[in-house]
Amino acid sequence: MLKKEIDETAQPRRAVRVPNGLWIKCVNCGEITYKKELERNLHVCSKCNHHHRVSAQQRIALVVDEGSFTEQDRLIEPVDMLRFRDTKRYKERLNLSQKALSVKDAILCGQAAIEGHAVMVAAFEFGFMGGSMGSVVGEKIARLFETGIEKGRPVIIFSSSGGARMQEGILSLMQMAKTSTAIARFKEHGRPYLSVLTDPTTGGVSASFAMLGDIIIAEPKALIGFAGRRVIEQTIRQNLPEDFQRSEYLLDHGMIDMIVERKNMRGVLSRLLSLVSSNAPS
Repeated sequence: MLKKEIDETAQPRRAVRVPNGLWIKCVNCGEITYKKELERNLHVCSKCNHHHRVSAQQRIALVVDEGSFTEQDRLIEPVDMLRFRDTKRYKERLNLSQKALSVKDAILCGQAAIEGHAVMVAAFEFGFMGGSMGSVVGEKIARLFETGIEKGRPVIIFSSSGGARMQEGILSLMQMAKTSTAIARFKEHGRPYLSVLTDPTTGGVSASFAMLGDIIIAEPKALIGFAGRRVIEQTIRQNLPEDFQRSEYLLDHGMIDMIVERKNMRGVLSRLLSLVSSNAPS
């Protein structure tokens, strides 16, 4: 009887609604971090130092001087030349990514300054179809190097890509040669190109402009390679080392020049620009 009276006088429980997106779970260690705290730590896990992926706009904002970035070639957008369709039409995939991210394609290019050093800079948007390289990405990179020649500026590219975009077939594969040729012409003018590899940098991107920098930098534990681990193991019929295709493995084997944590990236780029630009022709 007493229990019944208590139940009747008890206040009804109110459900507490927690807004989505307030907490982020680290994909590496499982640590749950308050989103604002993760942002203050430059999207790096405070427990395991895992460098979370960031958008192209966030990437550029982390390294360039505030208010210095001016985008170029913003309105160039891809065309479905092959009328490609897998589980969805290529046009549909493009529309979904464009609406979700408010960008035309998987790369953001422009001019900016890093601690006063005038540069041309580009960053991949991995959220746009896995940062895949199609005709527009290749064209924008080529134009970036051309503008670098015209203005006498170094070029910095932050890569994050799954490789060439299969929906454009041979047209996407052509961008490997196109971007490589643009870099060769750029280097003839004695201008420095700094390539920064972030997680992941794979496929046709890693097999072309991403690995052609005068100085190649990587973030910690970034996945960097051409073919996937499973494909390689099945081809050579051997087990690969645990850290294979990670930044640290590539550094040990002379494939990259340095590993730089995100918190130090701006300062390191500034110092490198001071060194490599000093002897460049005017």
